[in-house]
Amino acid sequence: MSVATLSLSWQAFEATWIEACKVEGSIMMVPSDYDFLVGPISFSGSHCEKNIVFQLDGRIIAPTNPKVWGVLQWLEFSKLNGICVKGKGIIDGQGSVWWKIAPFLLIEEYEGDYSEEQDDYAPKIALISSTSKGKMPRTRPAALKFYGSSNVVVTGITIQNSPKTHLKFDNCVAVQVSGITVSSPGDSPNTDGIHLQNSQNVVINSSHIACGDDCISIQTGSSAVFIHDVHCGPGHGFSIGGLGKDNTKACVSNITVQDSTLQNTMTGVRIKTWQGGSGSVQGIMFSNIHVSDVKIPIMIDQFYCDKRKCGNHTSAVAISGVSYQSIKGTYSYKPVHFACSDSVPCTGVSLADIELKPSPEKKHFYGPYCWETYGELRTNTTPPIDCIQPDKRIPSYDSC
Repeated sequence: MSVATLSLSWQAFEATWIEACKVEGSIMMVPSDYDFLVGPISFSGSHCEKNIVFQLDGRIIAPTNPKVWGVLQWLEFSKLNGICVKGKGIIDGQGSVWWKIAPFLLIEEYEGDYSEEQDDYAPKIALISSTSKGKMPRTRPAALKFYGSSNVVVTGITIQNSPKTHLKFDNCVAVQVSGITVSSPGDSPNTDGIHLQNSQNVVINSSHIACGDDCISIQTGSSAVFIHDVHCGPGHGFSIGGLGKDNTKACVSNITVQDSTLQNTMTGVRIKTWQGGSGSVQGIMFSNIHVSDVKIPIMIDQFYCDKRKCGNHTSAVAISGVSYQSIKGTYSYKPVHFACSDSVPCTGVSLADIELKPSPEKKHFYGPYCWETYGELRTNTTPPIDCIQPDKRIPSYDSC
């Protein structure tokens, strides 16, 4: 395995990108049998032609030297019309040097001491070891980010061990993700697999995601998202939210997750909102989902809080029109948890063909829980979910 040093990799990537940008449909090659140690870099498309292909067959590796960091992204593609990242290669974020301080980062970013010294060529790769002095930045970067782009394709690649989110789309339109692998340990903190925000017309399919947070996280401004044939685990499941933090307005609509599996995850399909927010979540479909040893397969939480104490508020993001069909498998804690707002209850929640049984290896379980949840059971369920209240006319709230 050949190795390119940090400075040479940076120079080569920047120079090659500049040339690729000049020609519509050009291909930038990252060849197999090479490792490239690459620091933070932005592949800007503000002056690029359309339909650039980033052919990744080698391996791109993040540096562990704190001196090269200081920006929010690692690999960023921005303001492009037609960008395809494809291949059989690997993006390795070497996140373990960041995760060591993560117990403090879950609530507040913590600045920890690290030591690093230049190592000789280790087997397969020359990189910076973790034995000299230095401090990693307070903010952990995403491994691969797309911003302000349209007609984006990501296919075939592997993204592993990101410091934080593995693959992020912000303000993107017409996104296709297929056949990718995301891999990081189940205890790696805040390592979302795929993160969507302010993005529309997104398809994610035929992918395997293992991480320490949400396998797929759908945030405000996202709509027309279709997820199918995705395996999640370990991780925290498929999540919409958290939405409405710090009294903000959140809008999410027309989301479908179907024909997917979850194994040994914290939740299965989840909607989570903070108290005090506004806006709406509507038009959500979860269909044909198989769960195996999932703690809580079905969840709505309008009291989401990721710190020790959160204040009480009467306003909330309104949740309506959520359908659960053919959710089957085993749970290890509770089959269903619907905790909706007193003042802005959940409406139009429907369940059909739900078959959830306790994991045989576990001994302590809780039954279904519902609070201020209105809708209907279209079929009998296992276990009986008799806490859903009949739908009623609810006053209109601040919608999107």
